[in-house]
Order: sequence, then structure tokens, then C-alpha cells
Amino acid sequence: MNPLDLAGIDDLLSSEEKEIRATVRQMASDRIAPFVAGWFERGELPDARGLAKELGSLGVLGMHLEGYGCAGTSATAYGLACLELEAVDSGIRSLVSVQGSLAMFALHRWASEEIKQQWLPQMAAGEVIGCFGLTEPDIGSDPAAMRTRARRDGGDWVIDGRKMWITNGSIADVAVVWAQTDEGVRGFAVPTDSPGFSAPEIHHKLSLRASVTSELVLDAVRIPDAFAFPEARGLRGPLSCLNEARYGIVWGALGAARSSIETALDYAQQRDQFGKPLAGFQLTQQKLVDMNLEYLKGLLLALHLGRRKDSGVLEHTQVSLGKLNNVRESLEICRAARTILGANGISLEYPVIRHMANLESVLTYEGTVEMHTLVLGQAMTGISAFR
Repeated sequence: MNPLDLAGIDDLLSSEEKEIRATVRQMASDRIAPFVAGWFERGELPDARGLAKELGSLGVLGMHLEGYGCAGTSATAYGLACLELEAVDSGIRSLVSVQGSLAMFALHRWASEEIKQQWLPQMAAGEVIGCFGLTEPDIGSDPAAMRTRARRDGGDWVIDGRKMWITNGSIADVAVVWAQTDEGVRGFAVPTDSPGFSAPEIHHKLSLRASVTSELVLDAVRIPDAFAFPEARGLRGPLSCLNEARYGIVWGALGAARSSIETALDYAQQRDQFGKPLAGFQLTQQKLVDMNLEYLKGLLLALHLGRRKDSGVLEHTQVSLGKLNNVRESLEICRAARTILGANGISLEYPVIRHMANLESVLTYEGTVEMHTLVLGQAMTGISAFR
């Protein structure tokens, strides 16, 4: 019996889903796992463009989207890919999530056919990188208060503003930017070589260090009207994209949890104290069992939500349920695993402390614990408590 699948959840997966999972796991193990601790320690993601092309050739960029060079897999298969990528590092899964579930999904769902044809095939191949600009320096959980503004000028739009904590920003070729207009919040595909656009990289992070994080600065950036999303009005546009990204996180966070459980289990079996392995002590076994229980419950929840998404009946409140539970529990799993490793738990020789630090960011982005709690509270009571 697989010690990390005591419930036999693998029996619920199709052969195709298992094959996709195995392919992504092998690539992550060969190409990323041996190097990612060093990347994290140095605070860099070297050759991010080369890595994006490898991920594109694997078919994981926008893999759950149809057409335009996308793989068109099931949402469940995409979730399994996110889990395998985050098992090596949350920053790598973030690269894929922002590319596929934010930037590519925004274009796929909201852009004109001309813009889709221009960007999506190259993005699916990893030849072009995208980013998603919604959060601002002073605006996080309340996107309706964004200050970035776009105004019409003849047949063009002129955009002024700043976006903050933007994954892939400094290496992106196209930025999906959301801005206030006289017509409400609208979205725009902004080529990053446009005059007035800059994306300084953010440094001094202690989380998601193997990831490119940037600020976007738009100083009178002029783009044609064709680059505006024709049907997106109000927050419906950006929130639909966030829901896609949150779904990937429901699965992805479990990858960090699984990696930490595997590490703690192996360590406990190898490390002797008081004349026997740590794994032979009751308190250690309780920690291992509790971690595994929460991981398996999270995996069952992710799989259930994946099947609902594939059936077209997944609600945004259900995504909030998954994101809130699975990230929170995964972080607790990593913390418990760290205690089993003792002092070695803080060393980058093991992945646990890196997963812990990364999940502190994952806990916050794409909706904080507080926001998802209030989404679920409103669903239960019928009363909005956001304001």
C-alpha cells in the first residue's frame, strides 16, 4: 500500500490523468528539483524563458483551454499537473498558473479573435510570456478601488497607473492590465515593449524566491482600441480569471504538502534517537498520520471540485472552499513536518522550510484567508460581511 495514498484515491483517476501526472512529475524531477533550492537561496529563476519553452513543449501552459495550440485537457488533469509542479516549488507552479490561468485565460475568454490569434498560440508554446496586472501598491482585496485608469484618446486608449506583486512581470511580452474607465473596469492586452511601460523586479522577498515578481508601471501607455477586451465590463472580467487561478492552487498547495510528508516520513525512518528510528515513537507517528489525513482529505476535495469543473457545474464559492482549506492545511502540514526534522528542518538541504515560506504567499494571493472566509460566510448566511 502506498503510504501517501492509504485511501486508494489513485483508483479514481483515469489512465490518461495518471499518464499526464507521471509526465509532469518526471519533468519536474529531472529539470527543476535538483536546482530549485539553489534558485530559492539566490532569489532567482535563471533562464525563465527557457523553462517556459520546456513547459510549453510539455503542453502544460494553458493546458485546460481549447484551441489556439492549447492541449485541451480536463480540469482534473490540469490540477494534477499543478500538484506535481508545486511539489518541487510553488514559484514554478505560479509561473504556469499566471501564464495559463490568468494571462492566457483572460485572453481566451475576453479578448477579440484577432488578439487571441496574435498571442495565444505563442503563449501555449512558451515562446511568449504573459502576466496579469490587477493588484496595486495600495489596493489588494478590494479591486473595485483600483487607481489605474484608462482613457480614450481618438482611436486609442491611454493607460496610467501601477500594479504590484506581478508574477512574470519583468519577463513578460504581454501584460493583461485591468483599469478604471468611464465605462467601468475594463481589461487590456498591453505589449510590454509599449513606450511608457516598465516592470522593475521586486527583490528582498523571503517567499516565492524562485519566481520573478515585479511592479508594473504604466506612464501614458498608448494602445489601439483593438487591444481592449470588447465584452469585459466591471469586476466580472478579472474575477473570472482569479477563479481559474484559485482552482489550480486548490491542487497545487497539496504538492507542497505531499513533498513535506514524504520528506518527514523518510527522515523519521532514517534518523535514530534513543536507540530506534524517530518513526517508531508514538508522537512522531501521530504527526505523520495527522498530516496524511489532512493531505488525503484535501486531495479528495480537489478531485471532487475538478470533476465538478469538468462537468461545468463548479461554483466560485466551491473554489473558495478548496483554496481556503487546502492552502491552510498544507501550510500546517509543512509546519508539522518541520518539527519532525528538528534543526535540519530549517535547512535548504530539505524542501520543507522552502515550502513553508512559499505557502505563506500562496495563503495570501488569489484571495486572503479572510476574503474566502467571508465568501463562504455569505454563502451560508445570505449576508455580506465584506464592508
